[in-house]
Amino acid sequence: MSARPRPVVVGSGLAGLTTAAGLADHGCLLVTAGSLTEGAASMWAQGGIAAAVGPGDSPALHAQDTLVAGAYAGDPATIARITSAAPGVIEALVAAGVPFDRDGAGELALGLEGGHSRHRIVHAGDHSGATVTSTLGRLVAALPGVEVLERHTTVCLVAGASGEVAGLVVRDASGAERVLETDAIVLATGGLGGLFPHTTNPRTALGQGVALAARAGARTDDLHLVQFHPTGLDVGRDPMPLLTEALRGAGAVLLADGRRFVDELQPRDVVAAAVWAQLQQGRSVVLDARSVPDVATRFPSVAELCRESGLDVAADLLPVRPTVHYAMGGVTVDARSRTSVPGLWAVGEVSRTGLHGANRLASNSLLEAVVTGRAAAQDVLGDPARVVGWSAVPAPEVASVVPSERYASRRGSPSLADVRSLLGEACGVLRDGPTLRSAVEQLDPHTGDDVAYAAWLVARSALAHPHSIGAHRRTDDPAVREEIPA
Repeated sequence: MSARPRPVVVGSGLAGLTTAAGLADHGCLLVTAGSLTEGAASMWAQGGIAAAVGPGDSPALHAQDTLVAGAYAGDPATIARITSAAPGVIEALVAAGVPFDRDGAGELALGLEGGHSRHRIVHAGDHSGATVTSTLGRLVAALPGVEVLERHTTVCLVAGASGEVAGLVVRDASGAERVLETDAIVLATGGLGGLFPHTTNPRTALGQGVALAARAGARTDDLHLVQFHPTGLDVGRDPMPLLTEALRGAGAVLLADGRRFVDELQPRDVVAAAVWAQLQQGRSVVLDARSVPDVATRFPSVAELCRESGLDVAADLLPVRPTVHYAMGGVTVDARSRTSVPGLWAVGEVSRTGLHGANRLASNSLLEAVVTGRAAAQDVLGDPARVVGWSAVPAPEVASVVPSERYASRRGSPSLADVRSLLGEACGVLRDGPTLRSAVEQLDPHTGDDVAYAAWLVARSALAHPHSIGAHRRTDDPAVREEIPA
């Protein structure tokens, strides 16, 4: 039996790290555009991980909350599978050394966030993502079975004779390209919030994984379902600082011209639409956290973000606006994180699992990252013929990997700023058919460029869905008018 190359994981956020850790005993290569964990959105997550580990809670209740928050558009089997896995995920992370917050009795301290019917957010201060991801990052960096290839971007995937994965082209910081031959690639590239003008995501989150997979023929779904977080700190920074959902869970309230206008603990799509409606009417919207006990010490990361912008979280009203935060759609995968392309898996935010439906429930994303990363590693290792070893050859020597003219970058492609402005106008909190159609038409000639291609896929998906659901709100669908508070 011939030797087969090592699997390659693309991306070093929580999902990619989890996958790499699961593959370590058999060997894998982890490719990341920066240094390990650099630019990973999971490093920026403030809230925590949702898990039914408290008294009076259960995975069934967690699943019900997830289904409701997602406008009943999620897949019940997927929701049940992932919420049932949540307590075990917490146990595994604790065993890996993640220092979650504890109460006076030494039990896990559980927070409350919008859309949850129970206190079930396991957290590490208000910097849970950084704590969990960096802990896993240190673990993976020490594993001899994981080779990390830093500062390499993935240019395209290599297709075999029957459309299966045969490798990937990577580019180093000098611009030199080479081919990594493998028959197993796990995409863990994150989301696409950087395509929008107002986002809490790293500006490098440009939907690269969606573009790579779609060009290779992989199915994508629900790309129009993009979550807007209701409380981005509106101080002119890019990316926008995030005022975590947990602030509202702790008692912070939203005010428009001094008047409270919404139940702050409703799902994010409802609260974001309510904030947007107030802003569109010319009102000033702020988050008032002044009555939250010990707010600066309970939320030190938020306090620091506010200080950097000249604000005091304990004394000032904080200006907010909805900002793109998470992509519910992505590369369609099954329960084993497999895409429709043989040899290609997708994990974390780049994937579309069916967990989130039309609106992600708060603190379900880090949970999904771990569960999908584990599933991918287990499925890759299900092939007993896989052994250690990978090879690299110069790109020009493999004709089949050179992108066709259709996919090559073209002169005249819109700038990132132009794409962000266009997508922000067409695919904001509220959308309409004519504006979406115009965006699709403007982007269509430039789909050889990956950024424009990813934006085109999002706009085209939004245009193809004329009815409002969850985070996708069409003003030309009469039903949406009934859901947006005046």
